[in-house]
Amino acid sequence: MPLALIISSHVAGSQVGASAQAAALVQFRIDSMVVPTVLYGRHPGWGIPGGAPAPIEVVEGMLDGIEANGLFALTDVVITGYFASAAQVRAAARTIDAVRAAPRHNPPQGGAARRPTVVIDPTMGDAGKGLYVPAEVAEAIASDLIPRADVVACNAWELQRLTGADSRDPHAAVRAGRLLNKPTLVSSVQRGAEIGVVYVDRKEAWLAAHAKAERSPSGTGDLLTALYAASILEGQTISYGLARAVGGVAETVTAANIWNAPELPIVGMAARIKQTSPSVRIERLA
Repeated sequence: MPLALIISSHVAGSQVGASAQAAALVQFRIDSMVVPTVLYGRHPGWGIPGGAPAPIEVVEGMLDGIEANGLFALTDVVITGYFASAAQVRAAARTIDAVRAAPRHNPPQGGAARRPTVVIDPTMGDAGKGLYVPAEVAEAIASDLIPRADVVACNAWELQRLTGADSRDPHAAVRAGRLLNKPTLVSSVQRGAEIGVVYVDRKEAWLAAHAKAERSPSGTGDLLTALYAASILEGQTISYGLARAVGGVAETVTAANIWNAPELPIVGMAARIKQTSPSVRIERLA
């Protein structure tokens, strides 16, 4: 069974961060090891979150325990998200290196060992909000984590901060994404009445778009990252993996609006997040 290591926020009362990602990955029969960077009661968008950042000694100690149990060698995907300090970012960078260096266990029947995939969500800010982590955290993410990424999963505002290039519309997002020189998912890309996600690498680029929802709970970027990571582990094509991931997010947001749910109903959607959505339009851009 695939194994994910998620280094990000734990928020007890909100479907965001690592806890939301672990809930989504369950639907794909992917186990998760969660190392929390903060322990909050609710998403800060609701007000004072309660709780506190995880001390660096706790983060490093948890990672040491996971490594001591031989689990780095079994890790198939590393996902990083929200960090409260630059020290936490540096610990995540060291962990990525250790996971990649760990001797891999060959699968049955002598097949080649699978190289772990590293998905970096450079959680640092958003349009209309600006930077919502300390500047030193954003700088550490850019210098220590982006170079280690196999896939960067950012929103359009974060991509613009990382590259200095406009990324608000699909073709601008393609140009900006290629500046990172990494396969990149760019969420919150606008085109008219649609909102979508652009995937771009050196060879191709795709847009998965749908009509904007009247309301979107927090955590859609975290859910998107988890769903696309699952498609990588399953070996899906880029276009199908993108369409399914965006479809899962769109269907979950739609359900939240229908049910008047304040948070993303990830568990309630169950197998629906594993399916493409007829509301999502897929388009090749390059």
